[in-house]
Amino acid sequence: MFNKALDTHIQYFLKLNRGFSKGLGYAPHKPILLLSVINLIEKGLISSNRIFITPELVLTFKEIWKKLVDTPHTENFALPFFHLRSEPFWNLVTYNGLDNLLTSSKSIKSFKTLKDNIAFAEIDKELFTLISDSLNSTIFIQALLDNYFPATKEYYFLSEHNSTQQQIEIQILNDPKEQYQSHIKELKNKLDTEEFEEEIFVRGGLFKRMIPKIYNNTCCISGMKIETSKNIQMIDACHIIPFSSSLDDTIPNGISLSPNLHRAFDRGLLTINKDYIVRISPEVKESDSVYSISQFDGFRISLPEEPKWYPSIESLTWHNQKIFIL
Repeated sequence: MFNKALDTHIQYFLKLNRGFSKGLGYAPHKPILLLSVINLIEKGLISSNRIFITPELVLTFKEIWKKLVDTPHTENFALPFFHLRSEPFWNLVTYNGLDNLLTSSKSIKSFKTLKDNIAFAEIDKELFTLISDSLNSTIFIQALLDNYFPATKEYYFLSEHNSTQQQIEIQILNDPKEQYQSHIKELKNKLDTEEFEEEIFVRGGLFKRMIPKIYNNTCCISGMKIETSKNIQMIDACHIIPFSSSLDDTIPNGISLSPNLHRAFDRGLLTINKDYIVRISPEVKESDSVYSISQFDGFRISLPEEPKWYPSIESLTWHNQKIFIL
């Protein structure tokens, strides 16, 4: 039975509906995305048949694209994620219906539009089960490489010593704020709109992953810590100055908070002063409860091990003055 299912899905993979251009040839986007999905299933970063739009998936798409694509096609993640819906094994689950995604050309408008409207894609459960077997995943990978990338397929297996993800993580961890902001401005001038949207999504996603790790997956105010064996994050990464205003994803512009305290911080119901002491807005009126935020007034937050990762005094001062409700 499994052999028949494997053969069926291999044939689906080998007969993908792909766009064609006289100047460029057939589009490589769909097989690149499928290789990316298989890669993350192998790593355990995709653990069900639901395929979410994550920084890891976008980054993997970019890395595999760099290895395999030798034509001048535009690297665009959103196109294959959306257009794989024409294949029998890929189903899109949307928040608001497909009509909001479509332009007059029946294509998508942008990466942001895709991300804002698509909840996830679903692949056949049978296909997910097949790929989850290491032997079968190797068969799928080899079929995609042989069929679509015969001239470059050997590069797929080259290890990345300095991957895009590693480069961005080093910048988030170590760059001074001014250097990071300057780099973001350079990227905005250099990249087209789609590429820049993907870049900011990836960087924001890595920031959200890294801040809780820096704080030992613990809320720096309440001490709440929840860990699971699954890839589920219960502690939020909170920008002190929003990225839209600061262009700053560096560690000192972040703190780790439980979701309720994150919301209170963003809305100015609490702040943290230059001595890392929590202050609660006098506008907060609440009953005495184990869930109250007033109980943390006067608390000193937990800080990372490395002083260079302490919350920026400049950023905290901005929050004290611009956001905190007195």
